[in-house]
Amino acid sequence: MSITVEEKSRLMKEFATKEGDTGSPEVQIAILTSRITTLTEHFKTHAKDNHSRRGLLKLVAQRRKLLDYLKGKEEARYQDLIKRLGIRR
Repeated sequence: MSITVEEKSRLMKEFATKEGDTGSPEVQIAILTSRITTLTEHFKTHAKDNHSRRGLLKLVAQRRKLLDYLKGKEEARYQDLIKRLGIRR
């Protein structure tokens, strides 16, 4: 259910705010979004996997908290990130 090392490093390079950035909200949200997408695909074939569903809900809540933090800190970065990730419609 997790993402590969290559996928994680690609996300870090793509969403980093500076060289060597691994902990900015943008990077964390991008990694969480990738994990959420992977789990969502998993549930299309495993509808009764309630243990993993709880983990998915925790990931969504964590991403929501980080998005709220980023929106309060700097609105422009928030808008740019949700546009790049395509998580709001």
